[in-house]
Amino acid sequence: MSSVHDLAQRARSFRRFDASHSIDYELLLQFIDNARLAPSARNGQTLKYLPVSDKPTCDKIFRTLKFAAYLTDWVGPTEAERPTAYIIVMHDTALGPFFAVDAGLATQNIILSATEAGLGCCIVGAVDKQQLSAIIGKELEIVHVIAIGRPAETVVVEPMKDGDIKYWRDAEGIHHVPKRRLDEIVVKL
Repeated sequence: MSSVHDLAQRARSFRRFDASHSIDYELLLQFIDNARLAPSARNGQTLKYLPVSDKPTCDKIFRTLKFAAYLTDWVGPTEAERPTAYIIVMHDTALGPFFAVDAGLATQNIILSATEAGLGCCIVGAVDKQQLSAIIGKELEIVHVIAIGRPAETVVVEPMKDGDIKYWRDAEGIHHVPKRRLDEIVVKL
């Protein structure tokens, strides 16, 4: 069993996956069950989740997404690097207005669950929501899409330099993610 710190270290945003590795639908349901257990504002539990692991639907979903805005010279994953599963996170407005914090908490539970299972994720907010809604045929408000698959890239965390938050790739294709140091984010009395 992994420690929370270990899982947090390994839970990176992956944008390239091994498209030959399929993900079982039942495993996605386990991830969603962990999301269900996350704290919820007023215990409203207004989020719904659509797990997808069949290739034809995954291909349609992929076409509604944009990956890695900071990598301006990269058009996104090749067909061999595409995610093989998705969880679409949606807000059911009929259940209440609060969802933003809930979505973060529930999504992190999904990501940690996937990481523990040896998979990687990317939370995609750049979604053509109108097109995706037409594909899935749901009237629920799409919050974001979690792309899931076996990672096919190396992602490293490194200290932020000169306040530059932009992630980047080096000549070997290693994805670098700058993070602020702990002493930069801790406020003392």
